[in-house]
Amino acid sequence: MRYTSLAAFLQFGRDALEKGPVALIFVEDEVELDTTLRHHLQTGFRAVVSFMPKTFALADDLVDAIYRVDHDVALQAPFQDVVTKTAAAAPAGTWFYYCFNAEFLFYPFCEHRSVVEMLAFHMEERRDAMLSYVVDLYANDLTQFPDAVSLDSAHIDRAGYYALARPDTGNHNYPKERQLDFFGGLRWRFEEHVPQERRKIDRICLFRSKDGLVLRPDHTFNDEEYNTYACPWHHNLTASIVSFRTAKALKLNPGSTYDIPTFAWHNSVPFEWHSRQLLDLGLMEPGQWF
Repeated sequence: MRYTSLAAFLQFGRDALEKGPVALIFVEDEVELDTTLRHHLQTGFRAVVSFMPKTFALADDLVDAIYRVDHDVALQAPFQDVVTKTAAAAPAGTWFYYCFNAEFLFYPFCEHRSVVEMLAFHMEERRDAMLSYVVDLYANDLTQFPDAVSLDSAHIDRAGYYALARPDTGNHNYPKERQLDFFGGLRWRFEEHVPQERRKIDRICLFRSKDGLVLRPDHTFNDEEYNTYACPWHHNLTASIVSFRTAKALKLNPGSTYDIPTFAWHNSVPFEWHSRQLLDLGLMEPGQWF
């Protein structure tokens, strides 16, 4: 199903929002577009909604499998406004997820458990949102892959991740309860090319809709409990979004591309496209789910 605008989708495409989880995919370019959509369909989302420029082409098998909305996030409403408006149009309590093209959701045991099963457990633990870490993917040979994107030779950093207390500017900069700012990956290694406000790798990518909920540009919400990494009494599930987005941007940006002959370093390892690797590296948490 195709809609000519966000307004048209929210008016005539509400059936996509009737029962979650709903995946919202924001398409910035055509890099791994079809792969991204197929991955999230296979993950088990009940509806996949893709916001993309109207000139972009889709593979034939995807045309009827997703909800397509003609929307250019670079020229029209930014992603956070689209997420906020779309979630507001859904029944309260609907699970949503959002990401960009060339990004892929992984969560514990995702090879044999659907996202519906995972969120059902998470909700039983009285959680309405889930923290994720954006783990940078990059091709190890930029001569062969100048845009830094290659599924077959994708690499990730196995070390270099850290967290800092998140200050509460409204309370004398005391640390916020159960909230941290996470850093690492390419945004840390090449931070001179990344604006300070974009260096964090944490994202509340999964959340339940409710009245008045607003997604902010820094991937946090106006409800502070949504931004916590766990409940007060034990650890909760977290997820990872493996993403070529930062590598792609660093190589396509004229201000950084010539300063980066390679992304490979001594802590680069091939990405195995399996949740076990991310669990072993501490890049997501199974919590009490086994």
